[in-house]
Amino acid sequence: MKGRTAMQPFRIDIPQADLDDLYRRLEHTRWPDEVADAGWSRGVPVGYLKDLAEYWRTGFDWRAVESRINQLPQFTTELDGANVHFLHVKSPEPDATPLLLTHGWPSTFVEFLEVVGPLTDPRAHGGDPADAFDLVIPTMPGYGFSGPTRQAGWDHRRVARAWKELMARLGYERYVVQGGDFGMLVSLELCLIDAEHVAGVHVNTLVTFPPQDPAELSDLDEDEWRRLGRLGRFDRELSAHLKLLGNRPQTVAYALTDSPVGQLAWIVEKYWEWTDSQLTPEEAVDRDLILTNVTVYWLTATAGSSAQMYYEILDRSGPNLAAPLGGPWALTMPAGVAVFPHDAALPLRRFADRVLPTITHWSEFERGGHFPAMEEPDLYVQDVRAFSRSLKRD
Repeated sequence: MKGRTAMQPFRIDIPQADLDDLYRRLEHTRWPDEVADAGWSRGVPVGYLKDLAEYWRTGFDWRAVESRINQLPQFTTELDGANVHFLHVKSPEPDATPLLLTHGWPSTFVEFLEVVGPLTDPRAHGGDPADAFDLVIPTMPGYGFSGPTRQAGWDHRRVARAWKELMARLGYERYVVQGGDFGMLVSLELCLIDAEHVAGVHVNTLVTFPPQDPAELSDLDEDEWRRLGRLGRFDRELSAHLKLLGNRPQTVAYALTDSPVGQLAWIVEKYWEWTDSQLTPEEAVDRDLILTNVTVYWLTATAGSSAQMYYEILDRSGPNLAAPLGGPWALTMPAGVAVFPHDAALPLRRFADRVLPTITHWSEFERGGHFPAMEEPDLYVQDVRAFSRSLKRD
């Protein structure tokens, strides 16, 4: 390939001066005071964050992480004016199914590192080789090594158009898509604009807003009321970032780009609130994996550019900022939904078909949250495989 369609091999090679600057800033952090005995109720506790920041400075080995990631085939290519970083990991199995994985916020490709091996090479991980995938894992424009971006307009629709072009360049005629959070929006939009090539879509985020007719709520059971309550809590309490970034992403960017501890707290809070954890986020997500994702944001200075997607997708003129999250999506291909009980918001199956009318696969799990590929990689892999198998039977 030549020119703008070329795909360049990519390796992460962070200058030591950038790491030294990170460690210096961590060492000289100016720490805030806090209300006594507040725990996590007002945000990330100072004591917890001091410990994590010190480990980031003295215990976390970025060079080992960098070496591990560089063992995976990485590339960059220009898509619609953005230099996009992506992993393209081909399976050793000749009939592997192409699978496009899209992360959300505050993630990067790091969200999927733990599942690359089992998905591409099930034979080596105790699985059935018939379940093998060729993986394409792009980093969304504005995030990590696909950033920063300076153009306006990078919403989920534009990302989907870019992914359509990426899969065409890679030569995939038929492929499956998967995503959560913003990755869900991108995946579903891709189903609409590339229906000819998308065989099916699997999501681990789905929002089902309650209907306007009170009569439809009259026979909800206890679990369904709990799920509606969780959605209400997300709107009242857990979506502060959505309203802030949907309106003033640039202002937030100054603090997050200048302070590594600020960047750390900003992301760690979501790992605690949206996962299957009680005391600390590490109950759900490995500490080094958390810091790998945070470090990618810090070293690429993409806190601000990644936040721009909230501004681009949200309707600030309407009564519900989260309206784009609720569909409906006029799909023509099969859809699979995985529900993890500690996600930020949980769907109700009875309303789900109004959002995704082609649901053929629905799984409910007893553990896990918003980042299942990081929290419960075995369950995530199991469900993606099961959905893909169902497509082959149809």
